[in-house]
Amino acid sequence: MAVASVNHSLKPVAMIRLTTVTSTSITKLTLIFSILFYFPVEAQSRAFFVFGDSLVDNGNNNYLATSARADSPPYGIDYPTRRPTGRFSNGLNMPDIISESIGAEPTLPYLSPQLNGPRLLVGANFASAGVGILNDTGIQFLNIIRIFRQLEYFEEYQKRVSDMIGAGATQELVNRALVLITLGGNDFVNNYYLVPFSARSRQFALPNYVTYLISEYRKVLSRLYELGARRVLVTGTGPMGCVPSEIAQRGRNGQCSEELMTAAGLFNPQLVQLLNSLNSEIGSPVFVSANAFRMHMDFVSNPQAYGFVTSKVACCGQGPYNGIGLCTPLSNLCSNRDEYAFWDAFHPTERANRIIVQQILAGDPEYMHPMNLSTIMELDSRV
Repeated sequence: MAVASVNHSLKPVAMIRLTTVTSTSITKLTLIFSILFYFPVEAQSRAFFVFGDSLVDNGNNNYLATSARADSPPYGIDYPTRRPTGRFSNGLNMPDIISESIGAEPTLPYLSPQLNGPRLLVGANFASAGVGILNDTGIQFLNIIRIFRQLEYFEEYQKRVSDMIGAGATQELVNRALVLITLGGNDFVNNYYLVPFSARSRQFALPNYVTYLISEYRKVLSRLYELGARRVLVTGTGPMGCVPSEIAQRGRNGQCSEELMTAAGLFNPQLVQLLNSLNSEIGSPVFVSANAFRMHMDFVSNPQAYGFVTSKVACCGQGPYNGIGLCTPLSNLCSNRDEYAFWDAFHPTERANRIIVQQILAGDPEYMHPMNLSTIMELDSRV
């Protein structure tokens, strides 16, 4: 009798508590179940975040009032939808191919209205065409997402995700994430060498300018670490003097621009030194150097060995080497993009990007230091 009486008296209390929990938590529970349904467990294990310029922008500039955009044909001609997406490519760009290679869903641009709910857990792309290490780089493009603004968006992203899954889970997601950052080229092409006697070229001799860039880049990478990044792929500049634009405007007799090749030769070794220094201070190989110069020069110097007919002429463009201006519906357009190393005056084709990503995945220490992405994935899978 006593036991029956106790059970009877507790039953309404339990029902009240259950009702209270259900009413206050139903939205969060629905979200959690939708996340679990949307993602297989494996896909939740590693988010991917992208920062930088047009080499890795996948559409943020579509949402900005800027001239640095790739949202009209024939950009995207070989993308799965056959439509322009904001990528400066005929198809996929480097972050897309990295995502594909590690079995992850492609990240969405941070400014995309579609980046919400469970999709946030895939990661986000914060890159914006035209930006550099310095705030005054790309000023001619007006409204672009400068690098410290990209980092502010990353902080905002974490708050949004924390509201969904909690602060602890968000920190774990960010700490375990893969990060790619690509900066530096525009600080030369769209700043120091933008016009004769530019403000920065009057302020600094080239070696001093490079030293200044590296000191500013340290601040960017340090802030990225403060925000939780623990696996960061950092690409150096490619052979900037060998892109069709620079061959057309600065090169002699179809050769690469010596000025910009000298700049790359100064910048890239100092960037590696910076990454080594940061890793030493942290006590862990957080920052991984990707030798973009070597990756590009392989097919730039010997295009036929990689199945290209040319590495000097862009597939899409106008003027000498199709190197003047960006690609437009009125531009010359090659019929087979796989035969060209460069899509437009500055950016590789999807096929060239695949060659670059293959070296990121499996390259030896001349390409990836201190380890390649496959090694990173293997090591982190054991944790």
